[in-house]
Amino acid sequence: MIKILKSGFYTSVQDQGCLGFAQYGVPSSGVMDQYASKFANQLLGNAKDAAVLEMTMIGAELQFLTATRIAIAGADMGATINGKAVAMFKSIKIHKNDILKFRQAKDGFRTYVAVRGGILAPQVLGSRSMLKGLTEDFKLNTGEQLHIENELTLKSAKYARLKFNGSYLQTKILDVFKGPEFEKLTPTQVDELLQSDYQVSKFNSRMAYQLQPLIQNDLEPILTGPVLPGTVQLTPSGQLVVLMRDCQTTGGYPRVLQLTEKAIHILSQKTTADDLMFRLVAL
Repeated sequence: MIKILKSGFYTSVQDQGCLGFAQYGVPSSGVMDQYASKFANQLLGNAKDAAVLEMTMIGAELQFLTATRIAIAGADMGATINGKAVAMFKSIKIHKNDILKFRQAKDGFRTYVAVRGGILAPQVLGSRSMLKGLTEDFKLNTGEQLHIENELTLKSAKYARLKFNGSYLQTKILDVFKGPEFEKLTPTQVDELLQSDYQVSKFNSRMAYQLQPLIQNDLEPILTGPVLPGTVQLTPSGQLVVLMRDCQTTGGYPRVLQLTEKAIHILSQKTTADDLMFRLVAL
């Protein structure tokens, strides 16, 4: 078991999400930064899609009630075990009653903690991801306890050394494809869309990121159409909204761009202090 001594700003259990249920209006959900979460799982020999802890901005404080192994990847939150600093991007042995503590994120926005065997949260629609409106709660609360595999039941094994490529945490470029309504933009709008510098506004969440500044827009709303994580919508006010993992499955604003999977990872690690720019890539 893991006891949540402090839940941090926004800590939840996430895996690769509820896939295949969009026709029922169920968001895909899942980890925001799939690269970091998969890396942490691979360090432990877990399945890549094993459930992990996702921490946003300010990390949690955890007490392990059983011995296990963990791995930490993503943003650096200054992790300590029993007050001593521990390295990220490696397999770490945890003893019974060890306390793992995190601070505020630097060089990124989200941190992932994988546990040997995965977090054994309840499954809904084949996923252990916490999602508002689908699971009992959408984030962890102080005092809760999580089930994990008991280390004594797991065989000891050695795995290949892995090197974490953290360059995406510093990049400012979001690679994008043309969205379904891209061709409706005027040449002036296209230049503005692709040549402007953007920042994440204070209105950002697992559902969507709003970018600033606004851009000119005279496009008409569209009939409701399908949207995905990474869809960039342009609202009548000129607001660019980038949909993220917990986004709705349909929308009525013009879909001018679509982020690549890597670009979603990049954006999920950005704060309001980071500069961003779109770069159009060929299909």
